[in-house]
Amino acid sequence: MFFIMGVSQSQKKLDYKQLNICKCCGKYSNIEVYITYWYFMFFFIPIIKWNKEYYVKTTCCNKIAKIDEEIGKKIEKGQAVNIDTENLDFGCYENSVKVCSVCGYQTTEDFTYCPKCSNKL
Repeated sequence: MFFIMGVSQSQKKLDYKQLNICKCCGKYSNIEVYITYWYFMFFFIPIIKWNKEYYVKTTCCNKIAKIDEEIGKKIEKGQAVNIDTENLDFGCYENSVKVCSVCGYQTTEDFTYCPKCSNKL
């Protein structure tokens, strides 16, 4: 007789989307919530999960930031939660790339007006 068991890591996308303006690229995007965890399986059935961590990912530039465990648990249970993206650390410089909302021109320089169409950035 033999047993099939093991330990593995997994990632799951939770059912949550929120529209915001990205701090890194300045575009409109959705943020999605993911959970990563380790689990013990016995005969390919997950038995115990531990070391759960919740992350937010932007859909525009795929930047990732860790969120509070309590907020993640509420999202996992399906409760209505609003995530404040201003306090999250995406590891980028805020507004490092400016994008014109009219013509879509991208610049890293500190312009007040778009050099292509002359509208305010």
